[in-house]
Order: sequence, then structure tokens, then C-alpha cells
Amino acid sequence: MNKLEYAELFLTESREHVSAINDALLALERGGVRDGAPNSDAVNAIFRAVHTIKGMAATMGYAVVAELSHELETVLDCVRRETLAIDAGLMDLLFRCADVLEESAEAAVAGRDGEIVAHDLVARLRDLSASPSADAADVGSKPAAPTPSADAGGTLVRVRLAAETPLRGVRAYLIVQALEKLGRITALEPPLEALQGEAFDHDFAARLVTNADAATVEQTIRAAGDVAEVCIGEVDAADQFTETGAWKIAALVAPAVAPPASTRADTRPVRERRHVRIDLHRLDNLMNLVGELVIARGRLTQLAGTLSDSSLDETVTQASRLIGELREEITVSRMVPVREVFDRFPRVVRDAARSVGKQVELTIDGKDIELDRSMLDEIGDSMVHLLRNAVDHGIETPQERTAAGKAPMGRLVLSAARDRSAIVIKVSDDGRGIDRERVLAQARAEGLVDAAKTDLTEEELLRVIARPGFSTAERVTGLSGRGVGLDAVYTRVRALGGAMSVRSAPGEGTTMILRLPLTLAIVRALLARVANETYAIPLAHVSETIELVPDVLRTVKGKEVLLDRDREDVLPLLRLRSLVGLPAYQPASDVDLEHVVVIDLGDRRAGLVIDELTGQEEIVVKQYDAVRDGLSCFGGATLLGDGTPALIVVVGSLV
Repeated sequence: MNKLEYAELFLTESREHVSAINDALLALERGGVRDGAPNSDAVNAIFRAVHTIKGMAATMGYAVVAELSHELETVLDCVRRETLAIDAGLMDLLFRCADVLEESAEAAVAGRDGEIVAHDLVARLRDLSASPSADAADVGSKPAAPTPSADAGGTLVRVRLAAETPLRGVRAYLIVQALEKLGRITALEPPLEALQGEAFDHDFAARLVTNADAATVEQTIRAAGDVAEVCIGEVDAADQFTETGAWKIAALVAPAVAPPASTRADTRPVRERRHVRIDLHRLDNLMNLVGELVIARGRLTQLAGTLSDSSLDETVTQASRLIGELREEITVSRMVPVREVFDRFPRVVRDAARSVGKQVELTIDGKDIELDRSMLDEIGDSMVHLLRNAVDHGIETPQERTAAGKAPMGRLVLSAARDRSAIVIKVSDDGRGIDRERVLAQARAEGLVDAAKTDLTEEELLRVIARPGFSTAERVTGLSGRGVGLDAVYTRVRALGGAMSVRSAPGEGTTMILRLPLTLAIVRALLARVANETYAIPLAHVSETIELVPDVLRTVKGKEVLLDRDREDVLPLLRLRSLVGLPAYQPASDVDLEHVVVIDLGDRRAGLVIDELTGQEEIVVKQYDAVRDGLSCFGGATLLGDGTPALIVVVGSLV
């Protein structure tokens, strides 16, 4: 077997199983430490995941992973049989094992299998399982493989894997695991050891005692992937078991009357594979190429408009439609649920809370919200900063919470939601809130605000606490206190074309809000001109555009507002000229009026005053590193159809 060919597959599946182990460990800790009785569902889930990793590692020849998972499996079996009690020390050890298991899998794939030293960890696991009641000689080494027998009860289930299946032994074992969830396997051919060692071609079979119908059994098997054919039910002597490539499972076949031809499952056609694995770099390259096509399309459309050729116009229109459909398909193929990153945060919060002696419960909402894979990868570290900051600074100790009339356990909520073509991520805690007076005093002392300032708006508060090096912490902990966390988040969000805001109330808690585009690649934008410069405003949050006639312009508390007669409301106005430092607008005549782009962000609305609207266009978003202390209203750049550059306005920073 060519291990290099299957290394990435091993790593991907190992990470998924380690994530499942962490989730089950958290469930076990919540339900098992309290009274010492194990949560059987959680223990079984951990056991299955560890055993699968062991089988894959043994097949690939990764010794460290296989040895560690083997000993961990033995301890879990002791827990499952209640010969080993669950306590805080055991939970810490199991969490440590999960970490080392992931590290050793990554090192093994990278060709550094020997770099991860797990001898001490393995020794501790062996000591735990060495008691006589645990039967350490062979506890948990591997589940007993059912003895093949034609007399065994149950339904005959035959499986043929696809010819190109990577890691056949791993795939076969996953199918066996799936069948065990439906009932009891009374016989298996070839035996489990032969399956895990890939000592078979592509066929294997089992006898299964289950209440599930044949359709459910087949669906369960095919869900494991790489399955070419499934046959359920007895066979007759006419079937050729001894020919090369046939179903060589005669040991499991009982002499039974063949079912009617209409019910024979082995006559079903082979189903086509519907999924393939694609390297993310290939999708990135495809998106970059489509972006260049979009730019070329804009240029082509402009050129075609100057030639007045109907045939050319028709061809350009058709090409534009095809490019648009191609862009949409590639964009959709890059979208993944946020759970792929969010699922590791319960473990992050658990470890952070334990390190500072706090009790914190994390709730995650909106796991199924989809986001561009590249965007999801970019925000992972930012979310860790926000969660750790909430645990360290936001949520009080159990004693402080009890004294304030709160529950000893703090509540932390991570949520994701769609808002048009953006995603809104919130990190909320029910802690002490931000001490505005303390922040203001520190900001005055460091010269960040005017000495006469008596209060901070929420926007000013965010700008201050997100300054590099700014911190009101009295001590530096392993989690925070150096003033770099929020600065890193704020800078990263801006570079991604997003916006960040904060809501905080004393004694009630703090909410950090990130508003991010769904994709970093291509968006539809309104093009606005100010003097000789063109800016792009994403259309997703533009509700309307109007001419700025004098009778709708008002001044409230020294600030310009727009009178909205339809809603009987006023809108705050921002002038783009003022934001970018250009002189006031000077109309060439009385009929030359400025325009207002009305921006709508749910419960917040504002008007952006510009000189002129020049059209709409699909733009390719190009990221750039924002200048320190630069304008927060720009979050990227693009090239227009004529080749001129334009800055992209972050609408979330304007309202």
C-alpha cells in the first residue's frame, strides 16, 4: 500500500474522530464526574472513535498513534465496565490523550512519527488498567471478532467496496461499526483482524441480528462511503462463491431456500459515487481564475458597448451569463457549515475556565450557517481570542457571581446568523461587563482620548480597547492581559472586509459582534464617484438611492440628518468627501445635486452622501493590510472593468 497516497485521508478522518472524542469527553465530564457513574453513550462514542483511529493507524504503520490509542481503548473499556471510576484526574488524563492523539497523527502524516513521545502517557494508561478487576492482560485490546458460522443467527449482509477504495481496512471497519449500531453481529467473514489488516480483496460479509429493515441497513452501509454493492438476504447454492472476484463468503451461507427472484437484493445495480475529495488549493485557484474572468468580462462588456455590433453583443451577453453561473457554482462548492470550526470551541472554553478557576457553560447556535471555507479558516483564531477574553475578563468567579445574585456557572453564547449576504457572529457573556470608567481613565492616562472627555460611546470604547497594547488587567494570565487579543481580532476583521462592534452593560455582560462577508471573492457593488475617485459599496445592504434636495436636509444637535417622509424618521448623514479628507462638494450648476446611498443594517440605517452614481458591477475583492490607525470604513480593494482601482466601503462601519 502506498501510504503517501492515503496519508491526507487518514489525517482528515483522524481529526474528525478526535473532534468527536472531545465532544464526548465534554458530555462525559458534565454527566459523569458528578456521581462517578459513567455516561454510557459518551463512553461508547469515545471508544468507537479511538478504536477506529487505532485501526487506521495500524494499517498505515503509525506506531505511536496505534500504541496510544490501544492503551486508551483499554482504559475506556474499564470505564465502560465500571471497574474504573470517573473522577477529575481521569478526565484531565483523557483530555490530554485526545490532544496527544491529534498531535501524533499530524506528526505521523508529516513523516515525524518519532517526534511525539507518549511513553509517560502510555505508562499512566497502563497503570490505570492494571488492576485485577480490569483484566489488564487483554482488556480493550480489540473487540472479539464474531466466529464465522453458517449456523449463526441473523440476516446475511454482503458488502463489496469500490475497486479504488483507499484504506480498505478502515472503510470496512467503519461499515462494521455502523452495523453494530443497528443490532448485533453474530458472524463476520473475514474476521475483524483480517479486515483491519486489509487481508481481503473488496468483499466481506456479516450476519446481523436487527429490527431494521433492509433499506435502512443498506442506507447505513452506503453512508460509510466507497461502497460499490450491497446484498441483503440469503443466497442459494447456484451463487458462485469460489470464483475469483465473486462473493467468497461461503462460511456464512446457510443452506436455505432461495428467496423469490423479485426480492433478491443482489440483483440491484451498482450505484455511482456522488462525491469526490478536492484539495482546497484547487478550489482557491478556481476562484482566482473566475475572479480574473469577471474582471475580463467587465472590460469586454465596455469594449463591446463602443462597437455597436449586435452579434458581438449577443456573444458577450451569453459569455457573461456563463461566467456568472460558473462563479456561482464555485462559490457554493466552497461553502461549509461553521460547525467545522465551532465544534472545537467547547474544549477551548473548558480548558480556559479550568485554568482560571471559573465555571462556564458554552452554548453554540447556528452551527449549520454556511460560510466560505477561506473565511472560516481566517476567523478561527479570532474567535478563540474572543472566547478566552470573555472567560478571563468578562465572567466572574463563582464566589463573585454568587455574591451578585447570579448562578455560580457563567453563561457564554457563541452564535452565527445570516444577514443578507453577510454573516453575523456574536460572542455574548453574562459577566460583569466592561468597566467604562476604568477604560476611560486608562485611555486618558495614555493620551488616547481628550483629557476633558467624560464618557465613551460604544464605537469609541471599541477603538480604545482594541488598541495594540491597551489593557486594564491588573495581572497577566495565561489567557490574556497583554493587550493583543482584541487588537488582533479587530485588525483581522477589517482586513477581511468586515466590521466589529461591542455592546456592554455593567453587571449584565458583554457582546462582541463580528459582521463578515459570506465570501472573500466576488460581490455585487454599487459604484460611487467622489471628485475623481471611485468607490465600491456592496449592494447587499443598500436599500435605496435618492437625490439630496435641500428640503429633506435637516440639522439635529449640530449633525446633518435626512428627513425620511415615508418612514416619518430621520437618518444620520455621513459625507464620503469628509471621510476621505476631500474638500466640500461644489456643484457646477443648480441642477447638479449630490446623491445619498441609504444603508440598511437591520435595526440601523444611515445615509452616505456621494457626488455621483456611476453604475453597478460584480467586483473581485482583493484583500489588503489596512494601515495602522487608517480609516475603518474601507475593507478591501478591487479592479474595475476599465482597469482602474477602487476601494471597497465597509458599510457596517458607517452605522
